[in-house]
Amino acid sequence: MRTRSDEIMLWIATAVVFVPGVIALAQRWASAEYFQHGFLVPVVSLASAHRQIRGLGPSHRHRRALAGLVLALVVYALGAVAAEVALQGLALVGAVASLVGYRWGVRGLRRLGFPIGFLLFMVPLPEAIVLPVVTKLQLFASAGAVGVLHVFGVTVLRDGNVMRLAGGDALFVAEACSGITSLLSLIPVGVLLARFTQTGTWQRIAVVAAVVPAALLGNMIRVIATVLAAQAYGAERVTEGPLHQSAGMITSAFAVLLVVAFGVWLARKSPQRRARTAQA
Repeated sequence: MRTRSDEIMLWIATAVVFVPGVIALAQRWASAEYFQHGFLVPVVSLASAHRQIRGLGPSHRHRRALAGLVLALVVYALGAVAAEVALQGLALVGAVASLVGYRWGVRGLRRLGFPIGFLLFMVPLPEAIVLPVVTKLQLFASAGAVGVLHVFGVTVLRDGNVMRLAGGDALFVAEACSGITSLLSLIPVGVLLARFTQTGTWQRIAVVAAVVPAALLGNMIRVIATVLAAQAYGAERVTEGPLHQSAGMITSAFAVLLVVAFGVWLARKSPQRRARTAQA
């Protein structure tokens, strides 16, 4: 398909304008462990859109979509002035949607709706939203872990998100141990699994929703294992070793396996699959 030079110039100009916003996004992703999945989101979105783009045909120039681009630029300017990365990220997604709408209209937006929508996962949430959630997750992880340990007769006291062991050592459930990284990074994974492994709407919703208990369970197991290891080998040795530093990856991998297993089970139980099996 041929693309006119003025349309190419529009894309280039938009890309140049958004360069500072992309840099701000990358800096935010790099500075917070729970937003580092933002680096992968555009890659996954582009890969998902590749086949759909090839079948959309030539440009039809839907000029009404340029109003959306203007609005995206206004939001981007507000985000830049306020130093709010979330607004800049939303503006970038809006600009991409507007350019797609300009080129292919509603048909293009429908066909590329999933890749464009998936880009929203690269937009970092404002700290005003994240920090209260982190605090609640810290308390949930510590309270849940202590409750389970008490059931099995392990002596441990909790003071907020600090757990005091029988030997006198204390473990602090820090931000990295709250489960926020697993939760925020696994939701996009759950959406991908739901999109490509499930056929029904409620099955897809169930797979995405399963991310929350899987992430919380995985993190609670991590905290319990840390407490037991600290009692056996000492808190300082357990919390400063390489195993503790890689515990987040292990926890996320465990949660992913839980969600994948649930998705496979759900796909096998779906009416569409049973109908195909009966026909075969």
